[in-house]
This record gives sequence, structure tokens and C-alpha cells, in this order.
Amino acid sequence: MRLLLLLAVPLFAQTPCADLARHRDVTAAAQTATHCRVSITLRPSADSGIKSEVWLPPAAGWNGKFLMEGGGGFVGSVNTGGMTNAVREGYASASTDTGHTGGSGNFALGHPEKIVDFAYRAVHETAVRAKALIAAYYGRGPRLSYWEGCSTGGRQGLMSAQRYPEDFDGIIAGAPANNQILLCAWRMRLLMTALKSPQHALPPEKLKLLNDAVLDKCDTNDGVKDRLLEDPRTCNFNPAGLRCSGVESATCLTAQQLETVNAAYTDIRKSTGELLYPRLPYGGELGWRVPAGATAPGGMDIDMFRYIANQNPAWDWRTFDLEKDIERALLHGKDIHAVNPDLAKFKARGGKLLIYHGWSDGGSGGAISAFNTISYYESVLKQMGPNQDNWLRLFMVPGMAHCGGGTGANQFNTLAALERWREQNQPPQSITAARVNERGRIEMTRPLCPYPQRAVYKGTGSTNDDANFICKAKGL
Repeated sequence: MRLLLLLAVPLFAQTPCADLARHRDVTAAAQTATHCRVSITLRPSADSGIKSEVWLPPAAGWNGKFLMEGGGGFVGSVNTGGMTNAVREGYASASTDTGHTGGSGNFALGHPEKIVDFAYRAVHETAVRAKALIAAYYGRGPRLSYWEGCSTGGRQGLMSAQRYPEDFDGIIAGAPANNQILLCAWRMRLLMTALKSPQHALPPEKLKLLNDAVLDKCDTNDGVKDRLLEDPRTCNFNPAGLRCSGVESATCLTAQQLETVNAAYTDIRKSTGELLYPRLPYGGELGWRVPAGATAPGGMDIDMFRYIANQNPAWDWRTFDLEKDIERALLHGKDIHAVNPDLAKFKARGGKLLIYHGWSDGGSGGAISAFNTISYYESVLKQMGPNQDNWLRLFMVPGMAHCGGGTGANQFNTLAALERWREQNQPPQSITAARVNERGRIEMTRPLCPYPQRAVYKGTGSTNDDANFICKAKGL
């Protein structure tokens, strides 16, 4: 019986790196000092040309797992930085340019199949091909497959859970741009306000004035004076209190500057009142990108409506119409949105989804409102029921900007938390985050808590030590 069982297990011969060049879709395969580097070109449609890479560490150093890396913006290149880190840690890794070269959205002009590739198909096709190459190289496939990405990479992770739940066993989705068209519309509205006149701009000193006023008002709402807001929703701040009563000075905001500030703090809605995209939370003003001297909204936002919505390279952003241009963008690019709350298939196969977002993620040029991520998380609970924390957890990061940076504890290891969760059935009760100074020294640690819990100071000990905090839900 034992012999029969052994014969029932498929056995594969290992394929040398150079010989992988003979495999389907492979354009090059070469051994580097640290890994076998395989380049592939995928053509799932007649108009597709997806460039991806698969990096394979030596068999003796492989941990048996696959980690795929996401991209940012319109992507347009392979994430070699993320892959370098992955291989260093022993993972086989892959990344894709999503079917075009460069960060412009002009790839979408007259190419609907390339929009589909960018939206979801490139990641899926790359994941499938990468697993086949891993099996060929090592003689066996990966025992577990993971995804990590932030911003567009976060959207790609959510998209995988929604459309291809079999691709990954665990997904890290940071600051996901999951409804990218509406995000770009919100940022267009903000920048068009900031660009009404030079007087509407918010120079750094005015952003600091605004941020100081927010923190002076609300810093201690969470019981700790640390210039961070544990939950900005507890902040009752009115920027009108900073309005200049006479001549502009360094200690006040003009009527024009307040108009820009209020645009940042305001949702965009349809004429019917339906919410399209939420405002920015209080506390992240230092990271707003509404600089003096700007002459146009962010390139990604313009490209979304120039090349995808209007399919017109001569489209003038000054003609932007919120509802009409969103409608046109959805007509051509609705597949970009990763908003489906039904993740039942991903859950059923044992998948784990770890989402994180910085509360101080804000402004233009790529930043995403934390409220949007909370809305998606809550939509999943509404669809699937309130008790989903055995496979789904959201971590909000006080003071963290877009995918890192900011004034809070912004360095943490989500991959280690995800692996313990998936492989050892140890759900992350909290994740330790650190703030590191310019000399590389840790100056503060804090626990990141599973939403809707938040870190509460125990009342004794240093507020720079995570051991002196406990995760609690509001009111407990």
C-alpha cells in the first residue's frame, strides 16, 4: 500500500535555469549571482503584450513558497525592488508591467484589451505562468502562494481575491485604490479647486498651520499627547476658525486657501446626493500635495479621463465634468474597479486577507482616503456577515502617509503576520509598528490593532513603548 501511495504522487524532474528558455511564453532565462531570472511575454488576447519576470532562488535556499509583488500608479514596469527583497528571504517571486511600458495611461487609447490586462488579467496570467515555471525549475510547485502590494498593488490584491480566489493563499492589500476612477475624480476636484488661482494654493507653512490647529484641538482625544490621532473620526475640527480677519499672515488662512482646505475635507457626491468618494480624514495635512506653482492636476488623474474616459489625447482637463467624465470612464474602464464585496470563494479555500491603511494618507498624486478602505471592509461584512475576522482583518495606522512615511509608527512586517495566520492559524491580534529616526534608531513603537479596535494607553509607562498599550474596541 505504501508503494502505491508513493506512485500516486506526481514526480517532476528539475529543469536547469537555461533550459527554462524553451518553455512557452519565456523570452529569456539566465542565472544571476542570486537567482534564476526568467522573462516572459504573455498574450492572452490578440492585443496583449504583458511583460513579466519570475525570479527563482537556488533550490537549497528556496523556502517552498511564492510571493508576487504588486505595482503602483499605472504600473508599466516590473517591481524589481520588491522581487529583490522576496528572493533575499527565500521566496520564488514574480511581478508584471501589466501589459504596457511606462507610467502613462496612454496605453489605453484605442486598446480595450490592454485596459483589461491592466485591470486584472496581467496579474492572473503571470501568477499562473509563474507557478508552472516554479514547478518546472524545482520539480514541485509552491506549497503556498502570497501577494503583497500597496496602492495599485493593494487594488490588484483585492481584485485577485474577488476574481481569482485560487491564485493566492494569502493577500496583503495596502491602501488599495480599489475604485480608482472615483479616486481620480476626487483628486481632480481637489486640484481644480487648488488651481483656481495662485491664491488657492496651500504652501508648506500653511499646511503646517492647519495640521497644528487640528492636533491642538484633537491630539488628546485618544488619551495620549503625541501629535497623532488614533482615530481622526473623533476629531471635531472647523477650519473656519483659521480664517484671516484682515490682511493675510502666517497665522491664518485666506478665503481662497480655506476653499481648498474645505475641498479636501469634503466628499464628492452625485447631484442625487449619492456618495462617490469620501473626504480626507483630519491629521494628515502635512502630506497634502496642493503646492504653490502647480499648473495641472496629477498625471494619473488627467490620464484616467484623457485616455480611458474620453479616449482623446487632446482632452483638456479644464473641461472636467464630475458626473459625465466618471460615466465615460466607467464605460471604458469599469473592469479596473475591485469593489465586489463577495469574497466567499476566497474564504472557502482558506485564504487570508490582511488590509492596512495609513490614517494620514492624503492629498493628490496617488494618495487615497482611509475612509474609502474602511467602506470596502464594511461592505464585505455587510455582504458576508459581521464575524469574518478568522480570515479578514483591517489595520489602520495612525500618522502614516501613503504606503509609508508620515509622522507615526510606519514600519511593520505584515508578511510575517500573514504567514503566521495562514500557516500556523495564529490570527494577528496586533502588529507592532515602529517609528525609526534618520539615524536608523527606533524612537517609538505602537501596536496596530484589528479594526474597529484601536490602541489604548494603559495609563503607566512610556507612551513610546507598545507594551504600554492594549487593543480595545470603542466603549470597552
